[in-house]
Amino acid sequence: MTLILDPDDPAGWREADAPRETGAGSRLTEGLNPQQREAVEYRGPALLIVAGAGSGKTRVLTHRIAHLIETREAWPSQILAITFTNKAAAEMRERVQGLLGEGASGMWISTFHSACVRILRREAESLGLSSTFTIYDSADTRTMLKRIIKELDADTMGFTPAGAQAKISKLKNELSDVDTYARNANLNDPKEAVFLEIFRQYSRRLRDQHALDFDDLIGETVYLFRAFPKVAALYQRRFRHILVDEYQDTNHAQYALIRELTRPVEREVVDELDAHGVLVRGLTDDSGEIPGASLTVVGDSDQSIYAFRGADIRNISEFERDFPGARVVLLEQNYRSTQNILSAANAVIQNNFDRKDKKLWTADGDGDKITGYTGYTAHDEAQFIADEIEALHRAGTAYRDIAVFYRTNAQTRALEEIFVRSALPYRVVGGTKFYERAEIKDAMAYLVAVANPLDELALRRILNTPKRGIGPATETAIASFAEQNELSFRQAMRAAAGLGLGPKVTGAISALADLLDEAAAMLVPSQRGIAEGTNEGAAKVSDVLVLLLEKSGLLDALRNSRDPQDETRAENVEELVAQTRDFDRENPGASLVDFLTQVSLVAAADELDDASGTVSLMTLHTAKGLEYHAVFLTGLEEGLLPHQMSASEPGGPAEERRLFYVGITRARKRLYLSLAMSRAQFGEVAVAMPSRYLQEIPEHLVDWKQSPGMATSRGGTQPRALNARRPGGGSADGGAWGTRDRDLERFSVTRAPATKTEWANRVTGTVRDNGDLTLEAGDRIRHADFGEGQVSQVTGEGSKRIAHVTFDTAGAKKLLIKIAPIEKL
Repeated sequence: MTLILDPDDPAGWREADAPRETGAGSRLTEGLNPQQREAVEYRGPALLIVAGAGSGKTRVLTHRIAHLIETREAWPSQILAITFTNKAAAEMRERVQGLLGEGASGMWISTFHSACVRILRREAESLGLSSTFTIYDSADTRTMLKRIIKELDADTMGFTPAGAQAKISKLKNELSDVDTYARNANLNDPKEAVFLEIFRQYSRRLRDQHALDFDDLIGETVYLFRAFPKVAALYQRRFRHILVDEYQDTNHAQYALIRELTRPVEREVVDELDAHGVLVRGLTDDSGEIPGASLTVVGDSDQSIYAFRGADIRNISEFERDFPGARVVLLEQNYRSTQNILSAANAVIQNNFDRKDKKLWTADGDGDKITGYTGYTAHDEAQFIADEIEALHRAGTAYRDIAVFYRTNAQTRALEEIFVRSALPYRVVGGTKFYERAEIKDAMAYLVAVANPLDELALRRILNTPKRGIGPATETAIASFAEQNELSFRQAMRAAAGLGLGPKVTGAISALADLLDEAAAMLVPSQRGIAEGTNEGAAKVSDVLVLLLEKSGLLDALRNSRDPQDETRAENVEELVAQTRDFDRENPGASLVDFLTQVSLVAAADELDDASGTVSLMTLHTAKGLEYHAVFLTGLEEGLLPHQMSASEPGGPAEERRLFYVGITRARKRLYLSLAMSRAQFGEVAVAMPSRYLQEIPEHLVDWKQSPGMATSRGGTQPRALNARRPGGGSADGGAWGTRDRDLERFSVTRAPATKTEWANRVTGTVRDNGDLTLEAGDRIRHADFGEGQVSQVTGEGSKRIAHVTFDTAGAKKLLIKIAPIEKL
């Protein structure tokens, strides 16, 4: 008779079924490739499964769990499987239940946080907590920190709730508490001393309220195990098989938790447990210890892209050092992408040194070549993407199977404008549409307040944005004063001195009113312009916006914030500045009202829908874990990918390369790489250089429809793509690759302009309010960018009417009639 320990059985032991015939669990290894089978069947103290993108890692993990149970090597309750999201945990649980049915109940398959909550609720007493402790989410944490910062007047030193929260979270993820931080803090630095007090008060209030924040859940569990070895031993005895998914994304606290759970239980503790009636018989080895649990981790150092969240790539790259004797299994067969896509991914990632070498391959054939394209501007690039998506859709690909990836949220602006104009249904995944972002609405409200002094809504929005010490009570006082004296809100702001407010607040209101008046004065045309009814002599929209942003302090407030998300918000506002520069260049003599009208048309364009779903737009970070039939990787330029904020940081370019790799490996059948030769970045329209990572893709894998070189070759006759060869077989510089600087310099657009024919479809972001324009099949139209064409059909109703047009030179296009820059001939 064989007994194995079952922690959920009152007696602690159950009789194992009769030993299975040879090959027990073999049904669970059918259809697996040799490496997958090895990972499922291996038994030992530690196993690292290096799972390349699309190599079936979830299948391996679930089959390994099921195999352990099926072969009677573990009860379900002895298995702890940890994932990063509730969705992944639910999917894993369903798959194991699908393999085993009811035999799977009792497993712990959960996120790090969920597992720790279960442990802490049971063991709360040891930590001096109530078992009904509250868990504070991010919003609760910010509310508490806001109160503390206000009480300490810490906001005068630049502290914000979001900034303090980010720093405290980082410290807790490194298992650093207040006392640890205090020991190493430089208390001669006033800011550091104030932060220490914020941290101390925050920690004290959490404890007083029997509450933990999300970061505490893991940190407190690690502390519990280290401070109370007997408590730790109960879980070390219980969980004999621990499996961790996405191990490359673990931070220090998560790593420490895994280390604690897999430690052996020392003989003294075993004896103590035995004396207290805890069953340990059958689990001990010859020395009387309970050996550490078997640990299986699954991950891929090539997909470690969350360093900014505290993920430590060393957790996976140094796994064999941490767990001597660990078995490593490489899963290299890919079941998602074509070989051309995988070859490109392999070629790029092999330039990183901090990785286990592996080569993804597929049995499904080479597939289509990767398509490359260089636009002259971001709008050219976006139009190319829109046209290719339409071609894919006509060929039978559903919109939901297509995704567009970018490095920063600010890049969506040109894409959204062209997609709306081209009547393409899309959604921004994990983000907000460009014109719906709070920081863009703030900046636009300044422009609206200048263009329309009577717009009280815009004035109220900017009154205390950025913070000027003007609170709700002051806002109400201004409104009441305006009403009582029959003034507009703007006039009441000008008369702030008569409101009886303090000098500081009065000064802030007057300064804002003066700034708006100064900006309005810039927009007044010259006497000649007024006489001729033109806008001559008036300042450009971009100059007005720059003045407002600089003198209001809106952009500086975002740039200098400690909130890491404000860096992205600042980029978005700078993108808006770049947009006004585009507008000024494309519409000489146009007014601020013209600009606001154009923006409102795009922002208010009705949501298009389609039976085949919508095209997904998302950042490369959001794309991890997803896959699509066709993927567009955009903005492949120096400063964007690698991002300029990462390029100079230690390990930054390697992490950005992993991000590029993640993007490439999301594509199943079709991959498109695109860039623009000039792009508005950080408020300036500048010459863009192709990303260094493009050079790493072998030339034969990419079919450049328009290469970087076509824009820069003398006379436009020779392709000068990053990986193009000269006639005669040599590389572009006559030999092997030269230095990166020389390679990139070769493709600079400043060297030689393209011939006019190369840029026949120079695309702008122009839109027009077409009101009640009616079109029908057979009508001839003229488009601002595509020239003349004939309408073949009109679909949709009302404001969603779409014209299908065949242009004489630009081919077939779809246009949203409501805003397309067209006129009927």
